[in-house]
Amino acid sequence: MLALVAGEGDLPGLIMDQLDGSGTAFRLCELEGYPSEHRGDRPIIRFRIETLGSFIAELVRLGVTQICFAGAIGRPPLDPSKIDPATMPLVPRMMAALQQGDDAALRTVLQFFDEAGIETVGANELGPEILPAPGVLGKVAPSDQHKKDAERGIEIIGAMAAVDVGQACIVEGGQALAIEAQPGTDWMMRSLLQTAPEMDGRTTRSTLFGGVASEPRAKHIPKGGVLVKAAKPGQELRIDMPTIGPDTVMRAVQVGLEGIVIEAGRVIVVHKESCVEIADSHGLFLWVKE
Repeated sequence: MLALVAGEGDLPGLIMDQLDGSGTAFRLCELEGYPSEHRGDRPIIRFRIETLGSFIAELVRLGVTQICFAGAIGRPPLDPSKIDPATMPLVPRMMAALQQGDDAALRTVLQFFDEAGIETVGANELGPEILPAPGVLGKVAPSDQHKKDAERGIEIIGAMAAVDVGQACIVEGGQALAIEAQPGTDWMMRSLLQTAPEMDGRTTRSTLFGGVASEPRAKHIPKGGVLVKAAKPGQELRIDMPTIGPDTVMRAVQVGLEGIVIEAGRVIVVHKESCVEIADSHGLFLWVKE
């Protein structure tokens, strides 16, 4: 039996469709505060970080032997008053991991499942088509300078790995215009705009698809740029594989980027056809770099 912990975004829906299509039985689970819009009327097992021990015990009782995490889930604040007896023995390891950064915390959580006999499988193992083949995905190809900026971006992300900061950056002419931190890729891209402090961050296909236009850059930031998204060296990809989708491409158009580079085999692309259509219609390149 498989347990699917569904977070925010479109990825959980794609994985559910894949599981339904293959006839794979699964139990849908949610971390409290991060509901999936694709859950429909399915029965749901909800849990909190403070009740992780009880959640794992419930999965074991139900005969779950595999678990998959799909979709965005933030790091919720811990309420010590809500820690239950089954979770209390895990707390010292959890707290120690939280002090080391997100990747260490995620590895510790996976260890808890492993120790209970539950194997963690990556979303890409259930839906391998979400990892596109290497090469240019659309009609627009990167220039030689774009390729140099992509190499520079990979170097920057590698350096960021040492302090467990982020999985993306924006590079123009060899210069880093922005790097990803806790607020995420979308926030990083919006930080290039003059209007960034006033923006609410919401992006919808109905308002942007086919009609999105670039907005003014902040005065000190040069035009252009390439979004580079890649996994950090040693990143735990079973639970935290970088992801882009149509909203990412639309935001890249809005902030005036010239293209998007992702690392082959280590970055998920949700709704690839829509991503390519948006990029082609606005002259952006989409390059899956080996």
